[in-house]
Amino acid sequence: MAKIGYAASMEQFHPNDLLDWCEQAEGAGFEAGFMVSEHFHPWTPQQGQAAFAWSFMGALGLRTSLPFGTAVTCPGFRYHPAVIAHAAATLGAMFPGRFWLGLGAGEALNEHVVGGEWPEIGVRSSMMFEAIEVISKLFTGQVTKHQGKHFTLESAKLYTRPDEPVPIYVATSGPINAKKTGKYAQGMITVGAADEKIKLLWMACDEGCAEVGKPRVPKLLQLHVSWAPTEEEALQNALREWPNGGMAFPKQDIKNPEDFAAMARLVRPEDFKNRVLISSDLERHTAHVQHYLDMGFDEVHLHNVGRNQAEFVEVFGREVLPHLRLGAPSPATSLVAS
Repeated sequence: MAKIGYAASMEQFHPNDLLDWCEQAEGAGFEAGFMVSEHFHPWTPQQGQAAFAWSFMGALGLRTSLPFGTAVTCPGFRYHPAVIAHAAATLGAMFPGRFWLGLGAGEALNEHVVGGEWPEIGVRSSMMFEAIEVISKLFTGQVTKHQGKHFTLESAKLYTRPDEPVPIYVATSGPINAKKTGKYAQGMITVGAADEKIKLLWMACDEGCAEVGKPRVPKLLQLHVSWAPTEEEALQNALREWPNGGMAFPKQDIKNPEDFAAMARLVRPEDFKNRVLISSDLERHTAHVQHYLDMGFDEVHLHNVGRNQAEFVEVFGREVLPHLRLGAPSPATSLVAS
């Protein structure tokens, strides 16, 4: 049975406000829980926030009863993988069965702050999967050493950890990393994209699972939307609050919110097509979410890009979620047969 979740945008909102909205979302029926963005900087200065997600998640675990995880954190620049493992194991121990660790290859916007070289994406991907190896070793509770291409670990052991290791989900947008995700992780995260691209990612991920003899892993989707009571409000929310959603090019190498703000001046309404659904029509939003459920996603986490979060949660909980068919077709039927 698929579930709908709420994406907590740390780069847009004060953490205390987000705690209120997450609690509201649980009551409104967002049963998958919460994707928590993990940023040092906002995308643009206008977004205005970027609290420390790990502090926020400790409070989130106490204020709510649903699962939650990072979407996503980068192991390797601001944090050594051992630090990520330490933080994740602690949350896993405090909230058994609820915390999952979402990892990605990183963006200069957040990672350049500690200085040093910013490598190409192939190197960053290699670092991420080596980091997963380190983190997975530490999750066993054994004394761990590691001397790899990118990371060194000297006689480390996690003393505080959950009974079952925290699941690792990987954010990926390409088939090579999707296949490695199937082999080395326990789930995959992606964002809304063309059906054919998603199909390629799923097939590669499932191929990686098959190579190591394990069943398919859960697939999570973060879906950006802009809903408001009028079309003009919905459009202005997207243009003002989430212009990065209209930038259809790789953004991992851009370092500063001010640079994103300069590029945001070039974003036009048509640039959001197939990237952010902008509409006041709740039936359109229902059909949009249903499309991805029908593809077979296990969880769809909704991110409304405007500042009208409380209104969004209340209206979608009442007018959208009850009309979704959550018993989605199996991936084998919905993707391969198509």
